[in-house]
Amino acid sequence: MNPSRFAPCAPLAVRSLFASAVIAAFAAPAWSQTVLGPIVVTGSREPQPLDRVTADVLVIDAERIRNSTADSVEDLLRREAGVQVSRTGGPGQSASVFIRGAGSSNTVVLIDGVRIGSATLGQVEFESLSLSQIDRIEVLRGPGSSLYGADAVGGVVQIFTRRGEGAPRVTAHAAVGGKHSYEAQAGVSGGAGGFDYAASLGREGSRGVSALKPNDQFGNYNPDDDGYKRDTAQFKLGFSPMAEHRVGLSVVASRLNSQYDASEFVAPLFNADNTPDFRNKLNTEVIALDYRGVISPAWTTTAQASHNNDDLKSGGTVMDRFRTQRDQFTWQNALKLGADQQLVVALEHLNEKAHSDSFINDVSRSNNAAVLVYTGSFGAQVLQADLRYDRNSVYGSNTTGRLGWSMEIARNLRVRALAGTTFRAPSFNELYFPGYGVDETIAAAYGGKPVTPEKGRSFELGLNWREGVSEASATIYNNRVRDMIGYEVDNTLCPVTPTHDYDFGCARNIGHVRLQGATLTGSTRFGALRVAGTVDFLDAKDADTDKRLTRRAAHQENLSGDYDLGAWTLGAAVLRVGARPDGSVQLAAYTTLDLRARWRFTPQWQLEAKLLNATNRDIEPARDYQSIGRQAWIGLRYDGRGL
Repeated sequence: MNPSRFAPCAPLAVRSLFASAVIAAFAAPAWSQTVLGPIVVTGSREPQPLDRVTADVLVIDAERIRNSTADSVEDLLRREAGVQVSRTGGPGQSASVFIRGAGSSNTVVLIDGVRIGSATLGQVEFESLSLSQIDRIEVLRGPGSSLYGADAVGGVVQIFTRRGEGAPRVTAHAAVGGKHSYEAQAGVSGGAGGFDYAASLGREGSRGVSALKPNDQFGNYNPDDDGYKRDTAQFKLGFSPMAEHRVGLSVVASRLNSQYDASEFVAPLFNADNTPDFRNKLNTEVIALDYRGVISPAWTTTAQASHNNDDLKSGGTVMDRFRTQRDQFTWQNALKLGADQQLVVALEHLNEKAHSDSFINDVSRSNNAAVLVYTGSFGAQVLQADLRYDRNSVYGSNTTGRLGWSMEIARNLRVRALAGTTFRAPSFNELYFPGYGVDETIAAAYGGKPVTPEKGRSFELGLNWREGVSEASATIYNNRVRDMIGYEVDNTLCPVTPTHDYDFGCARNIGHVRLQGATLTGSTRFGALRVAGTVDFLDAKDADTDKRLTRRAAHQENLSGDYDLGAWTLGAAVLRVGARPDGSVQLAAYTTLDLRARWRFTPQWQLEAKLLNATNRDIEPARDYQSIGRQAWIGLRYDGRGL
């Protein structure tokens, strides 16, 4: 694969700058300092050292989140290799996250192991999530259906909230920024007498700017500002009646009220009206009760019962409601077969129920699954094999598998290979939305084909190197997806109902997609200077037409650096995003520069400042939409245990 064919329009100097930062990590001296690798869960469903995971997993820890200039969860993710983001405006607006080119509906998002998101839309509303709730994020890039079931085609994003321990710890953060923006958060955590606890409250918002530019293609532009407000709460309580046994309760909730531009068509004339104050009012909550215990040195068991509620009211003078209720039970057992071998056996039951004002009746479906995960080390080699069987009450059975291998071929240098199969379940809208969705009942009564799951096959090959404070990786991947669910404009292929419901087309399995590319990452430290860089090449195309998929850039690069002066830290981050197709237009490439400074004037207190999009670059994140522009922030942070 020749990476240059994916980015013919990227300036050579810019590409060289980013690539040099990555290569520098390989060339950096081996520092005598020993840095332990992180423990991750998402790659195998059980805690494992990162160097024993054969998949491509990245970890964004609490320090990186705290020190980032990101304005949201989706903005934080897009600074990682293999992840791109499209947002319909500034913070608080609807966002799509593409992992290795796969869409948001091809990504599973978990909070503390609980699946979240809208079953009607078939994706997660990232705009409902707040960085203030998060302790760390793990991202599995690549096939994950053999571990987590439907929709893990591009990857898995797992968010972990804070768990308390030790003496009481109080944290707080407040900041104000341009466009009447603000954010505030306070939390307390700790543990004593067998109990652990963590709780936090947060509020953030912005007056924003108009989400749309004037003269948009559909005439929806309204010159008013489209801001947002978001309230969040998180609570976690655990009790350990004895060593290595814990019962826990976790609650995560958010309430989003965001404005956007649109038009509605009101009787009797049904003329387009873009003057109402359009809003998305989204309430989400995740409640989980779990137990984890070491029954014997060879057996660890985990059980979790959870509930996710996703309730959206959207519109102007008329509000439509879309509600998802998701109940899940998981029982998982980790069995040690030897000193370096483990078998994970898991059973899952998931029930999803959806309400929409457009549905004739509420709809539901249930899914039962069995999972087997084997991991073993044989000297310098690591092997992982996954197998999962899903049985769904609506779309039938699906079996997925994955096989991964890695080997240390030189000191601190590992090569890895992984292949897996995936599937995406049709959303409730694609099955039941009047005049669009086609389920088996409709197809049997009126003809046409019912919408069935998408199927994918993925392969990747990678190198990972880590020594001291330096690390680097390189990965190439190829993912083929068939039976892609899309909009069928030829209504002769849709059901023929007496009321002509499908005169304008329907949902249908209509395409094949090819997602292939390469990612490079690297980071190192030169004395007080720490630098990190990523280079991402992506060839995301419709395999039938050879056209690039909408809003996917052929290349994206990120370079960041922080200079530690003791009490002061100065940093900068550059993000380069290539041109992207969006409908009949080509969105221009852009480069942003973010600046940051931190002054730790006591061990517990820190003053922070950042300047986002310092050059005030005009960015069109999606066709006819605009970003918030240059924005300055200043804030104060407190941590009772020290920063």
